[in-house]
Amino acid sequence: MSDFQKKINLIREEVNRELASLPIPQKPGYLYDPIRYVLKGKGKRFRPLLVHLMGRALDANSRGLMNLALAVELLHTFTLVHDDIMDKDDTRHGQETLHQKWDESTAILAGDAIFILAQLKVTLVETHVTEVMNYFNQVTLEICEGQAWDKEFENDLSISESNYLDMIDCKTGALLGACAALPAIMEGLSNETVQNLDQFGRLLGKGFQVQDDLLELISNPQQMGKSLGSDLAEGKQTYPIILARTNHEQEWNKCISQFMSKQNEDSMDIVKTFLEKTGIAEETITRYESFFEEAGKVLHFLPEEKRKDLDAFIQLIKNRTY
Repeated sequence: MSDFQKKINLIREEVNRELASLPIPQKPGYLYDPIRYVLKGKGKRFRPLLVHLMGRALDANSRGLMNLALAVELLHTFTLVHDDIMDKDDTRHGQETLHQKWDESTAILAGDAIFILAQLKVTLVETHVTEVMNYFNQVTLEICEGQAWDKEFENDLSISESNYLDMIDCKTGALLGACAALPAIMEGLSNETVQNLDQFGRLLGKGFQVQDDLLELISNPQQMGKSLGSDLAEGKQTYPIILARTNHEQEWNKCISQFMSKQNEDSMDIVKTFLEKTGIAEETITRYESFFEEAGKVLHFLPEEKRKDLDAFIQLIKNRTY
């Protein structure tokens, strides 16, 4: 195991330990039992990992970093709880989604409370609190805008690649940008540094989302730890889907018709075969790898030794299979 992997494992263990020790009351159980349940999910913790790695590269305050890391992970969890309701997903992090295990009303309330827990963590940051809080809330609003665009785009065959990239810049890129920029804001670094780190995170987020769109179609639910095929069922306009309907309209319509008639593992295999045969899978890989490459170039303003772990983090995401 490499030194970097050991470091990643240690940070992940620390984050999980802190999440498990959050002072969540026992009553009312209607609110707090679902919160405890969803926080036990086996998330990859990419976002708090990025907070810690960036903070260490900037020599930031370690306790402040943990509060930021927990805040972004709780914010991410909040968005997933609500997104799962809107997207009708039934599996997340290898377990039933919250609304599936309880009901939608319970999930909405629990998600709201998780967001408040995130806010409370932000207030524990001891330096430049107002700037950190303002940035955190601006990013939260941008994520909501991204989700709104995602819902508006459903079944809209006029959506272009450019529309899609703008949407994921909000929905996914904004939070990864925050993970990179918040440690710099906490440390009172220059606006130029904050903007560069935000750009780095957004490019990383775009690559992550395009990659996720493909994995949603060609992976398997056991490996991904979540239900697959919901993008197709809900008429989502993701990167590979836009390529498919734009460049292979008739074949894609036939493929979608077969999927919609069954919506099972066999029909997902038909989709996977189509994407590989037409070269769309390979083209999507090339696209998300270009975002990762651009993200790495943005970091060149940092000394080489300071960006070593961040470069390794890019590769960690690039090589993921779930």
